Amino acid sequence: MGTITIGDAALKAFGLLTRQRSPALSGAPHRTGAPVLRDSLEAGTFEEVFWTAPAKGETDRLLHVARRTLDAARRLRRDERSGERKLTVTERGIAQLTSSAVRVFEEILTLARLNRGRVYPSYDYLAEATGLGRATVGRALSILEAIGFLVRQRRFSRVNVDGPGPRYVQTSNAYRPLLPDSVQSYLPRWMRPVPLPDDTVQHYADHAAETDAMLKTLSCRELAQMTISGPLGKILAKLGEAIDRTEREAQNDPKTLNDSIIYRVKRFAE
Repeated sequence: MGTITIGDAALKAFGLLTRQRSPALSGAPHRTGAPVLRDSLEAGTFEEVFWTAPAKGETDRLLHVARRTLDAARRLRRDERSGERKLTVTERGIAQLTSSAVRVFEEILTLARLNRGRVYPSYDYLAEATGLGRATVGRALSILEAIGFLVRQRRFSRVNVDGPGPRYVQTSNAYRPLLPDSVQSYLPRWMRPVPLPDDTVQHYADHAAETDAMLKTLSCRELAQMTISGPLGKILAKLGEAIDRTEREAQNDPKTLNDSIIYRVKRFAE
């Protein structure tokens, strides 16, 4: 079964343009002058659950981990050049870490500490703050995301202008710094997270199983209403309601559903 991200569902629901979208039949440019990128979410609809205020000293610890990982990346690159051993897939990813990426990560951590986890700088801001080129900042963010040092979410905003229909424009990404599991074996023991007690691990596992069982009992409409808020949640709830209605038709009268599908295909072909 294919995976559909929330961003994909949002783009389908709002009818937004993607990066590879063809120009309009009329030849008119995009209404906002720029495309809305794939997997983007509307600003203001998800940030409260995406961002988390860092604990005291957490940002300093993450920066220390990144610098230790940079040392490990240099050793891995040296070992690979010398032919001492062949790197694993995880090691090759860590070996991509650069001093520029760590500098960009430091700036993101500074913003997280000052703004209680609310991090959404533009590429231009990061380039100005770090003294790096904009392209270098882009590569650094890709490296950090690939290793697991951060998660970033593309965002778009509504544009309040005269004229028919809603209009949208791409805005800055939202970022959340993390401690990746892949780098922990390269850290000294005192820097590694303390393992959770067995009873706590079991409690989390039981809670996850109960939540999963509860979610499976919900209809598509109820699932959208429960997990996503704001305008996006309302539109996905409508999509879920249509899916639920189609499933009910299939259960009650499969022949009627098949006739409906054939009718829609013919209409589409015309």
